Amino acid sequence: MVLAIVLLVAGRATAVGKVQDFLPKVQPGELFGQADRFGPVQGDPPLVPAYRGDQLVGFVYLNSDFANATGYSGKPIHMLVGIDPQGVVRGLKLVDHKEPIVLIGIPEQRIIAAMNRLIGKDLRPVASGSERPPQVDIVSGATVTVLVMGDSVVRSAVRLIKSGRLGSGDKPGAAAGAAPAAKTVDLEKSEVRDWEALVGDGSVRRLSLTIGEVNEAFAKAGNQAAADNAEPGDTNDPFIDLYVAPVSVPTIGRSLLGNTAYEQLRGRLKTDQQAILVAGSGAYSFKGSGYVRGGIFDRIELLQDGQTTRFRDRNHTRLGSILAEGAPDLPEIALFLVPEDFKLDLAEPWQLQLLVQRNIGARDKAFLNYEVGYTLPDRYLRVEQPAAVAPATSPEAPRVTDQDPSASKQTPAGTFGGELDEPLWLRIWKTNAVSVGIAAFAIIVLTGIFFFQDALVRRPKTYVWVRRAYLTFTLVWLGWYANAQLSVVNVLTFTNALITGFNWEFFLAAPLIFILWAAIAAALLFWGRGPFCGWLCPFGALQELTNNIAQWLKVPQIKVPWGLHERLWPIKYVIFLGLFGLSLYSVALAEVVAEVEPFKTAIILKFVRDWPFVIYALTLLSAGLFIERFFCRYLCPLGAALAIPGRIRMFEWLKRWPECGSPCQRCANECPVQSIHPEGQINVNECIYCMHCQELYHDDHRCPHMIQVRLKRERREALSSPSMRQIKEGGHGPAKPIVTHMGKPVQDASPAEAPPAS
Repeated sequence: MVLAIVLLVAGRATAVGKVQDFLPKVQPGELFGQADRFGPVQGDPPLVPAYRGDQLVGFVYLNSDFANATGYSGKPIHMLVGIDPQGVVRGLKLVDHKEPIVLIGIPEQRIIAAMNRLIGKDLRPVASGSERPPQVDIVSGATVTVLVMGDSVVRSAVRLIKSGRLGSGDKPGAAAGAAPAAKTVDLEKSEVRDWEALVGDGSVRRLSLTIGEVNEAFAKAGNQAAADNAEPGDTNDPFIDLYVAPVSVPTIGRSLLGNTAYEQLRGRLKTDQQAILVAGSGAYSFKGSGYVRGGIFDRIELLQDGQTTRFRDRNHTRLGSILAEGAPDLPEIALFLVPEDFKLDLAEPWQLQLLVQRNIGARDKAFLNYEVGYTLPDRYLRVEQPAAVAPATSPEAPRVTDQDPSASKQTPAGTFGGELDEPLWLRIWKTNAVSVGIAAFAIIVLTGIFFFQDALVRRPKTYVWVRRAYLTFTLVWLGWYANAQLSVVNVLTFTNALITGFNWEFFLAAPLIFILWAAIAAALLFWGRGPFCGWLCPFGALQELTNNIAQWLKVPQIKVPWGLHERLWPIKYVIFLGLFGLSLYSVALAEVVAEVEPFKTAIILKFVRDWPFVIYALTLLSAGLFIERFFCRYLCPLGAALAIPGRIRMFEWLKRWPECGSPCQRCANECPVQSIHPEGQINVNECIYCMHCQELYHDDHRCPHMIQVRLKRERREALSSPSMRQIKEGGHGPAKPIVTHMGKPVQDASPAEAPPAS
């Protein structure tokens, strides 16, 4: 008991100490506009009250005291959060982190700007389950970091609200009242109406924007870069003319789709499932191209009562025209089935949100949101008046939580509460299901290539194009698109996590990185480091493909003398051991030094970075034009880190002949990375498993051993040919054997003078 009390007191002191350590890094006014002082620390986990004079304006807490905030580095991300007594986030301050992508690469201001989207959010509806958790803006290249930060702020605030320590006040605009009249869509009313009538009474809603209006909106948003990159064209030209209508309502559906198409649609709809028609024209497409890459329409979003959903390609049907009389000829017409897990109530107001994107740089975009509000006209509704209900006076009476105070529908509590109970990593995996499937399929394909390598390398031309296609996929999709470039930082972080406290959730927060590491761990048992270095490393693919182009352009290739090469390749092991030792002292410092890898510059940030980093990466790639995979051979610490456990491989898949190395040096001379010793053995620690030596192994026109095998086979075929049998059967004395050499007969040669036969 005494020990338990001592541990409890120590735990409290540690928690309080954390807040007090970080509190001097922020002024009260940074979290609450008019606050001028902090009060004493209260409770456990600790809250720090903030005052304006003697008036309490809110509380400050450390996010990591309330919720998991482990970032990409494996270390907590510490943020001070200001929240008022009603549960509204008022300010955020990033006070400490070890995120390498933020330390070097992406400006911290971009991360803070993404997080500022949470400021002003009332999180009581989220705590009650009536609204979805708010989402922060994703920063390309720092997805995990931003998601973890946003999730920890929301979770911590919700935990505070649920504990009753704040947020107990009534929501502004909430009021008790009589139960509302029940409204439902009248499915028995069905007629055909023309386009003018549908638009006139609001059955079809319209959003019309000109180029000038959008340019002006970007200018007013305060983003000068977006304002400077104005949409070309006359200011009065249409930017987008967007129409929205729920075609699962019988009259609207029959009028816009026609009777036949509407009946087919009814057959496709599940119980309580709805369908929306979206059509548009103008310079801006509401579809965009995101659904082609990722299967999701990222420019439009459906909203109702705090719920949101986006449409996927499987929900979409392209239509050629709208059949209502007088309807305009629109180039984009889409029929969307609302996902089954999104219960859209057409009797209540809902919105379609249009996201307008504008490029402002090689990687950056600016955004504007426009909403098309929709309320179904009363002519399509059936209204049932309920019995009178006494007003609720009990403290347990439900509060109205709709964002629109005029809305009569009450959202049942707990609708979205499960989302916060669901681990962040699981939500990330669900969001990235398509990318996870593509990565898994790519690994399965690569496994098939390795297991059936003999059949493939016997067809050199086919194999060369298979390899180049796979490397292109690795570079373009895995690297530049999905940002799934592994790094020695992953190794250092994993090792540090084993020492300081292992947590699977951190590693699961990056699905593609996790999948790749799992595949590489299995591959080390079979093939060593080759599958990653030779096939799954985007920067390695970039080096090899650029070198292929250089060779095609006749750029001279430098063959490093074996003695020098043998002394250069240990450099990468020295670099890795130095980084590993440094990480035991400071992971953050090791991550900075790990910039010896150009991966972040060339792959993650796509060369959009400060010029010293870009010059360094381009220098390494330039060296690779003359010495194939220069960086992989001599400098890559990740390759060295993988080579060490690669020694435990259990199988030898690369075949050799007894003549390899003595006297034949063909494979050693042609190995792209010089991983074959002059004596003939393959150094698997340096091998990238390109299989070029296996092509030679089976080639009976380039491999000396296979040339001899082919010559013997041709001699046997010649001795058993029909002409030889005729000579033997002719009875004209002993037949002189027909000897061949290199597939051609050698005339008038005695058996003793001919090449040795089998």
